[in-house]
Amino acid sequence: MGISPTSDEAWMRYALRLAQRAEQQGEVPVGAILVKDDKCIAEGWNASISQHDPSAHAEIIALREAGKKLANYRLVNTTLYVTLEPCVMCMGAISQARISRLVFGAADPKRGAVFSAIALADASFLNHRIAWQNGVLASECATLLKDFFRARR
Repeated sequence: MGISPTSDEAWMRYALRLAQRAEQQGEVPVGAILVKDDKCIAEGWNASISQHDPSAHAEIIALREAGKKLANYRLVNTTLYVTLEPCVMCMGAISQARISRLVFGAADPKRGAVFSAIALADASFLNHRIAWQNGVLASECATLLKDFFRARR
């Protein structure tokens, strides 16, 4: 069974709601959700400031929760939805977790590590390839981030 654009959009809308939670807590508004067999198994939103933890990105929080729930660090046959293109740290964790598919909204030209600033998704030195798709609800994802940073300046 293939993934339909409608379900990708529905999951991304869920991730956007998580990003709004981050924003309400004064965090950079990024949300992530991990899906397996068309069910949410974990979620996260940025919490680096509140947790005093530079690794508390939305993706890392979701991966940690999923690992505990599944009692396995390998999260095979899962799709990670995230509102912003993952950074280098998050792409490393996504690869180590053996995520099957990554779907993200807004590209991050300055720090994106899927294809924008660096192309880790296709790096030959990684032993795991991740199918990825960008641009799902990109405008909504980018607007949330732009509005957040505009308000902070």
